[in-house]
Amino acid sequence: MAKNLFDQDALISAFENATAKQSTQLRQAVHTATLQALQGREMTLKNVRAAVKSVAEAASTGVARNLNPGIDVESLLDKAVAGMDDALLKAVEAHRAALQQLTGQGADLREKHLQKALEDLENFEDSMVAALKKAASGAAGAPLGEAWGQVLQRMQQAGGSAAGAQAAATVEQMMDQMHSAVRSSRAAGMRAAQALAESYSAMVSGVLIGMSQALQQSPAPAKSTGSAGRKAK
Repeated sequence: MAKNLFDQDALISAFENATAKQSTQLRQAVHTATLQALQGREMTLKNVRAAVKSVAEAASTGVARNLNPGIDVESLLDKAVAGMDDALLKAVEAHRAALQQLTGQGADLREKHLQKALEDLENFEDSMVAALKKAASGAAGAPLGEAWGQVLQRMQQAGGSAAGAQAAATVEQMMDQMHSAVRSSRAAGMRAAQALAESYSAMVSGVLIGMSQALQQSPAPAKSTGSAGRKAK
């Protein structure tokens, strides 16, 4: 298992000591932790799942230890999910920027490794939710597990995560660009073929004109003088 690249203890402590007034700080703490968990790793779905799971587990552990009176467990977990979503938006943007750069340099999205990148983006939302559900399933105590369930249900009812929506939009954008490029290439090919056909027709016409002119300019064939000469003798 890959070592956590973020300060797990610090994140646990942040949730353990959180109050209702610290929502913004918690969201930022999770955002930073998630980015740290992703840094230094290949941006694969496996690594995204691992990062989300690790951060979610740390937040969950901290919430379970929080003994502040009147604390809203679901609100704390909402902030955790929001912070992860913020960070994963940046991960999706990194995917988009890399794909744009590669295609700008002439790479074909139908190439195997680029197809895999698009497939990963298509599955980004499902992968994130699966990682959160796995972290939730290991939550200590039934109340915390129920709170996770409510948080995830609300996110899905709202249309999913912002990162998932951006990932889907990126795939659609890149596919549109690919189809436009194919159409442009096909149109350019058709124009070239048409130009070649027109050039060929003009060339054939030129050859025919040349042949016709050559025939018109050819001298009449000389008359045979064999029999006439004999008669003159």
